[in-house]
Amino acid sequence: MAASNPSVFLLTVNGQIEGANFPEFDNLYFKYCFVYGHDWAPTSGLEEGISQIACKSRHSTHNLIWNFPLETTFKSTNPSGWPQLVVSVYGPDVFGNDVVRGYGATHIPFTPGRHTRTIPMFVPEPTWRLQKFTSWLLGRRPEYTDPKVVAQGEGREVTRVRSQGFVTASFHVMTKDMKKLGYDTGLDTQSAANWSTDEQL
Repeated sequence: MAASNPSVFLLTVNGQIEGANFPEFDNLYFKYCFVYGHDWAPTSGLEEGISQIACKSRHSTHNLIWNFPLETTFKSTNPSGWPQLVVSVYGPDVFGNDVVRGYGATHIPFTPGRHTRTIPMFVPEPTWRLQKFTSWLLGRRPEYTDPKVVAQGEGREVTRVRSQGFVTASFHVMTKDMKKLGYDTGLDTQSAANWSTDEQL
């Protein structure tokens, strides 16, 4: 009886953070986390992690390759607060201090299937030139105390930022019981035959 009348739907995300393009920087690593609404809860997998350090190859002067795996499953009763992936990239400055090189966020794709996302990155900027010089000298660049603020709009309107680099992520998304709860994922029947969707799980 419970199988025919589910109370929650499931969202499974597999994929990887493939790499990044930061032309001015090298030897970078990232931290990631998922941000989601109050009605969402993780049921399996990792909610956050940290990657290895990636260096540019001799053949590519811009691209960094991480190929860092992502795998997690969420359950929810409604789509409000759909999960977002937040990525924070770090690397050494000229003095060897680890400083933030970029923040970015993207929603997990809404439809089942394979998706690729290019995430534009940005860094907070000091308000005054003197602050910029002293932060460079001391190795203490402006950064968020909690990177999850990147996925929220509240309080960000007063933050001065600068665009810097891109991160590429790929996702394999599967859902279960969304249609049974009355939500349309927009997937046609031909695509549904190729993926594990509501009718097949």
